[in-house]
Parts: sequence; structure tokens; C-alpha cells
Amino acid sequence: MSRYRLNPTMKQVDGLLKHCEHARYLWNLALEQWGMWVRERGPTPGFVEQCRQLTEARVAEAWLAEGSQTVQQQALRDFDQARKRYFDGANRRPTWRRAGVHEGFRIVGPAAQRVEKLNRKWGRVLVPKVGWVRFRLTRALPAAKSYRITLDRVGRWHIAFAAIPRQVTGPGTGGVVGIDRGTVVSAALSTGELLSCPGLTRRERARVEQLQRGLARSTRGGSRHAKIKAAIARLRAREVDRRTNWVEHTTTDLARRFDVIRVEDLKIRAMTTSARGTIEQPGRHVRRKAGLNRSILASGWGKLVARLEQKAPGRVEKVSPAYTSLICSLCGHCAPESRESQAIFRCVVCRYQLNADVNAARNIAAGRAVIARRETSVSAKREPQPAASP
Repeated sequence: MSRYRLNPTMKQVDGLLKHCEHARYLWNLALEQWGMWVRERGPTPGFVEQCRQLTEARVAEAWLAEGSQTVQQQALRDFDQARKRYFDGANRRPTWRRAGVHEGFRIVGPAAQRVEKLNRKWGRVLVPKVGWVRFRLTRALPAAKSYRITLDRVGRWHIAFAAIPRQVTGPGTGGVVGIDRGTVVSAALSTGELLSCPGLTRRERARVEQLQRGLARSTRGGSRHAKIKAAIARLRAREVDRRTNWVEHTTTDLARRFDVIRVEDLKIRAMTTSARGTIEQPGRHVRRKAGLNRSILASGWGKLVARLEQKAPGRVEKVSPAYTSLICSLCGHCAPESRESQAIFRCVVCRYQLNADVNAARNIAAGRAVIARRETSVSAKREPQPAASP
């Protein structure tokens, strides 16, 4: 995806919001049809049947006919693909799209190729029923056959062209690096480098907490409530932008410096599952688990590996995370007692000491994946019992 900042006029914003409304309405309508399935009625309408129903609806409803048929059909296509990916196990079940949260639409086909470069800084795209919309040209235009226009919670419009990302060429020296992802240190490299994903500053975090307290005291639907909510969204967007920028620079640097990049095969979705439980069986340490989930997501674990796989395809290897933090990277001894603290690893056998995250990264770089149990001392082993006399 090559994303650019869109710069529509006030009149064009109304047309873009109308496209977003139509796309969201048809997505939710298709989701409602899918949810009405019962065994006795047979299958629910598919994409082709829904397009035929859309043609009839555009004749009957003038507000729907005012929009772009390309936008509306593509919303149905997006839902059909999301439904298929759900059955394939690739994505979660499609959910409802909400106004102010899921604002966007996609353009495909010949209409998506009406893109021009105006000068070194600006380009423009012809959006159906909106006209030519300018966007900030921050990189070369890709050869794409579709694009998606989105609106974030801060009010910024973006256009993203669907194109195969450019690969980063490795050095060709056969260098291998291991990456251990954590919450205190976002990424520890086997070379000894400790990388931290930037977030909000202490003053900005205090400001977010202050705004959240004001949001709780304000009346929902009021002007003050909307103003505070927008201020929080601006700070959150700043945090996301910093994390995205860090991931892009870090992954490009790693893809250029090393030929093989090894990471832990972590199930991030399962790791960040809520621990609230149910009323009958409430979860334990819920607040602690929620804080851990926020730290994992704020460190950009998933995005880091995803961008590495896109920039260095075929050069990213996933290693089992079992016992990588308990094995000595020098002698290979595995013992929980070697991990003295979050930051210190001292082997109980060879007394080798270094940063715990760097030690784990070196085990990952070596591709060590062991199946071991907790170390048992010789004195604790069970002595063989004599056979019972007949």
C-alpha cells in the first residue's frame, strides 16, 4: 500500500462523506442478510445476487442513485471477500461498520487509473461524482488498479493505492539477525542493539488522562463531549503516526543490513485476548492483563514482522518462542534460575552474563527451538526402587 494525504475542498468533502455513507450502509445491509441465514431457507444472497438487488434499489431510491455505483458494488465485493476469508480462517467474523469509525470506500477498474501528477509536490485523482481531488505527492506514484480513500478520527483524508510493496535488497553477505520483541524494549537485536518504539511523552500521557476524566464528566452528545473526544483522537493519532514511522524506518534498515531475519512465532491475537471473562466466571488480574495488552499493541509487534515480510520476502524466518529467554546463548544450558530479572541473564552453569533480551535474540538468531522441562537437580531425581519380593 502506498498511502498519501488527500486534500479535498469543503465541497468535495461532502461528496466523499456521501460515498462513505453508501459504502457503510451496503456493507451493513449485506451483513444483515448474511445473519438471517437459516437452514430451511437455503443460502443467503451472494455477490452477484446482491448486485442485481442493488440495481433495483438504485431505481427505487433516489438518494442511493445519487451515489456512485462503483463505490456501492465494491462495498458488496469487500464484504463478500471478508466473508470468504472468515470461512478460510484468515480473518475474524465481519462486524458492523459505524459512522465516525469506519469511514472509507474503494474504487477499482478503469476509474481507479485516472490519476495524474501535477508537479513535484502534488498529484490529483478523479473520484467518481466528486471530481479531481488533490493529494500530497510524497513518493513516486505506483502502477495500481485500485485505491481506497479513508477518513480517520482526527478528520484527515488519505488515499492508499493497492500496489505490491517495493522489496529491499539485502547486502548479500549472509548476515543473520535475531529479534526478540518485548514491552520494555520493543525490539532487541542479536547484535546487542535495543530499539524502543516511540509513543506519547509523559506530558502527553498526562494530557490524555486529563481529557479522559473530562470526557467522563461531560454529557454524551454535547459540544464539549465532541471537543474533548476530538482532542483525545488527535493525541492517539500522533502516537500511531510515531509508531508507524518507527516501524517503517526500522524494517527498512534491517532488510538492508541482513540477509536472514529471524523472529519468534508469536500468536499476538491470542496473547492480547481480554481476561475479563463472564459474570459467572470473571477473569483474574484483569487490569494487569489489560495493561499488558496495551503495551504489546503499543510496541508494534505485529506490524514490525508484517512489514519485514513485505520488504524482505523469503528472508524472514519464524522460530518457536519456547525457552528462548531461558537458554544460555553461550553454552546452551536451559534453566529458569538464569533469568535473574527482566533485564539480567546470568547462566547458572557458565556464569555468562548479558542483557536478557539480547540473550533471547541470540538464541532466536541461532534458530534454537527446544522442547525442555524445568531443570531438575540431581539430588531431586527419584532413586530407583528395588523390585518387590514375590
